[in-house]
Amino acid sequence: MENLFLALLSALWFGILTSISPCPLTTNIAAVSFISRNIKSPIKSVASGILYTLGRVFTYVILGIIIVSSLSLAPRISIYLQKYMGKLIGPIMIIVGLFLLELLSFNTKGRNIDEEKQEKIKKQGLLGSLFLGSLFALSFCPISAALFFGSVIPLALEEQSRILVPAIYGIGTGIPVIIVAITLAFSTKLVAKMFRRINQFEIWARTITGGFFIILGIYFSITRIYL
Repeated sequence: MENLFLALLSALWFGILTSISPCPLTTNIAAVSFISRNIKSPIKSVASGILYTLGRVFTYVILGIIIVSSLSLAPRISIYLQKYMGKLIGPIMIIVGLFLLELLSFNTKGRNIDEEKQEKIKKQGLLGSLFLGSLFALSFCPISAALFFGSVIPLALEEQSRILVPAIYGIGTGIPVIIVAITLAFSTKLVAKMFRRINQFEIWARTITGGFFIILGIYFSITRIYL
């Protein structure tokens, strides 16, 4: 139970860190702003942020179910993971840490929505937020991909939690979005100010987490591979 609690707490933090990273944060704010711009009611604006978050949660849960179930049900892969996962976790954490410190990266193309699709989504109103959340959850940036596939999925595998760990991660990615939606309902100036503060917080949060991952990864590599 204690291990599961730590796994869920870690997944929540990874989700928050993902959401405040520059690429996902810009995407999230743009999406919520797009959905909310024609919504005059503050309550509906907040609802759009919540539905956007639920869309992200849905996508991450589906991915978690597919990946964890596939790896667990394949006999050879399952045996391999049980035998070597303890040894792999150290190098995986080092790689994730390098991505967080932006010492490693890979080229990705942003997921753009053309004007025709934008109009269709806008006509869906609040349901458009749900759709956008689900869609943009699939638009992985280097940091979000490293955190989800390199940290959340291993946690879900270790705890055999196909739904809960990915869901908590999804909720974490949505917490800043909901805060932005609430702020957006009252003042766009506050959003700009908050955006700058989040960027400052993201830099040191990502740096500390990346450094911690590398140190812990080196420790696990030494103790589980060489000792």
